[in-house]
Amino acid sequence: MSTTAESHLLRNTNFRWLLGGGLVSMLGDQFSMLALPWLVLSLTNDSLSLGIAVALMGAPRAVLILFGGAIADRYSPRRVLQLSKYANAAILLALSGLLMLDQASLALAYAAALALGIASAFAIPAGTAILPQAVPPPSLQSANGLQMGARQLSLLAGPLLAALVLGAHGGGQKTAMAALAAAFAIDALTFLFSVWTLRQVKLRPLAAATVQGMWRDMAAGLAMVWRDLPLRSCYAYWAVVAFFVMGPLQVALPVLAGERLHGAAALGLLMGAHGAGTLAGMLASSLGGTWLRRRFGATLLLVDAVVGLLLMGLGQVDTAWQGAALLAVTGLLGGYLQVAIFTWIQRRVAPAMLGRAMALFMGIFLGLAPLSAAATGALLRHVTVGELFCGGGALLLAAAVAAALLTGIPRIGEADCVIQP
Repeated sequence: MSTTAESHLLRNTNFRWLLGGGLVSMLGDQFSMLALPWLVLSLTNDSLSLGIAVALMGAPRAVLILFGGAIADRYSPRRVLQLSKYANAAILLALSGLLMLDQASLALAYAAALALGIASAFAIPAGTAILPQAVPPPSLQSANGLQMGARQLSLLAGPLLAALVLGAHGGGQKTAMAALAAAFAIDALTFLFSVWTLRQVKLRPLAAATVQGMWRDMAAGLAMVWRDLPLRSCYAYWAVVAFFVMGPLQVALPVLAGERLHGAAALGLLMGAHGAGTLAGMLASSLGGTWLRRRFGATLLLVDAVVGLLLMGLGQVDTAWQGAALLAVTGLLGGYLQVAIFTWIQRRVAPAMLGRAMALFMGIFLGLAPLSAAATGALLRHVTVGELFCGGGALLLAAAVAAALLTGIPRIGEADCVIQP
């Protein structure tokens, strides 16, 4: 990463407030991400109940995220993000209080999961749309890299901090509920802190958006993506990539660790290697920034082709260190590319439409992740895990080659981006 670009960006007061508040909030999220499943299992010891809770949190995000993007475009990303954080804090404080009053129940856990999922449908597009209004356009890629790197760091460190709180459960069920209540309360406080930091951010004013009905706003967002051929081509391509990659990493990777690599310790090593690689890729995202902007489309397809080959290789490993090495490189390439993709969308789409554009982009992954996982689980009843990784990697490689030959994606570059005011 360019040290000069980083140091210049970190002197930007707006970005420091965004990065600091976001990092604290993301670390807090990990407390709830561990505490909510543990609450369900503590109450039921039933995997089906846990699956329902996860679905109740994920389904509203997939269904409502485009609506959330339209709301962010209409009422400003900062206002929507602040309100969603207030809602999250209220939900978690209420849940924490009820647990302390010994009112824990499965219905309460389900209600909290559903409410948190609804709030996140508004927070996700607002959070991705606010950055271009807060930092200078030349700093956007570096800002995305640091912000996404902070998120990845929170995914690595947050669970360890949460485990320290949840570890205070040795005194029986009542003490366990008190530890869960503390975890939810900590997350609520981090939401309130991030609201305060958002108030310190000064955003560039935008031209007043044309006010239509909400359904028309959402339809206008879909129409904008459809009319924009490079954007439409990339969104369709990313849908294919999401389907071929997410399921194997979520479902087949644990199976690989269990069947070939001696269980949970190996799975932890594989996931840690992938997470560390992703973090490194995000932090290195400013390297070759000018070159990447000029050859965005070609780089996108080349990286995906390489990842396809790495997934094929993953199907052949028989030791944990081999899998960790392949996944570290996969994470490195994926993290680097993820920053480039977010930056390209933010530069290409007009600010007044950015919330809807990012909502649709995130909705692709949120909607296809469960389908990909289900398809992977079904296929593993009929093929070996090695065959599944080889097949998934080959399909990803074929998708990249087909896109290179049949679409205009390889020609997408800096000239296809809107210069933001």
